[in-house]
Amino acid sequence: MEAFNRKLNTYIDSWMGPRDERVQGWLLLDNYPPTFALTLMYLLIVWLGPKYMRHRQPVSCQGLLVLYNLALTLLSFYMFYEMVSAVWQGGYNFYCQDTHSAGETDTKIINVLWWYYFSKVIEFMDTFFFILRKNNHQITFLHIYHHASMLNIWWFVMNWVPCGHSYFGASLNSFIHVLMYSYYGLSAVPAIRPYLWWKKYITQGQLIQFFLTMYQTICAVIWPCGFPRGWLFFQIFYMASKCKTITYKKHRVSQKEYHQNVSVDSLNGHANGVTPTETITHRKVRVD
Repeated sequence: MEAFNRKLNTYIDSWMGPRDERVQGWLLLDNYPPTFALTLMYLLIVWLGPKYMRHRQPVSCQGLLVLYNLALTLLSFYMFYEMVSAVWQGGYNFYCQDTHSAGETDTKIINVLWWYYFSKVIEFMDTFFFILRKNNHQITFLHIYHHASMLNIWWFVMNWVPCGHSYFGASLNSFIHVLMYSYYGLSAVPAIRPYLWWKKYITQGQLIQFFLTMYQTICAVIWPCGFPRGWLFFQIFYMASKCKTITYKKHRVSQKEYHQNVSVDSLNGHANGVTPTETITHRKVRVD
């Protein structure tokens, strides 16, 4: 296995260039196979899980959902706060920030972004809860594409561009996750749902996140600072691919069904705080 890892690392390094030495030895980052294996395990469960649950009753998971969503709310808030405070104190440039120009601030960002990378493993549970609760209509291609791709993308980000301009999309996404996971965690308790006033702002926040990230990435292309342009073009392509998938789904589904099940705010697709019937009738799928 070690020989295989060395050979694969040599191939990846020859294609991608030298890695960032600041993350050497960090959990899951030295070798790609563990991240790839976790993704394959996720896809296998996505394929076999609904088959296993087909003739079984849905599992409620209410108490576990509350704990899971609120734990991710706290983790997301921690990541958002740490990144914003670090870039504010360190004087990061909004339009473009290199990966080796801010000293201690870069180190703080790298530490937080590792947690952001690792959170993508934890978020596989979003899909597993759908399977257990038989919310199979939520397990869309876009949902699977998002979860399976993000973990792998962030393995490469952490090894080659673990700070600098990489912070922005992650910090915005962490803030949106605070809103989303807190809402979906608390909504698992029916008596609390009428008081969750921020639900209507989640979709707006997700759209703002999308356009701000695109804008900031394009700014770094127009006004370069040494941050690798290849990564910027890749981010633009990745976000455009998600937007294209949403547009395609919108044309295939009737307007009424679209707004009920796969609205524009469903880049990721989570609604793990309600029953399957309530999800279909009253809830939109969720975006990251």
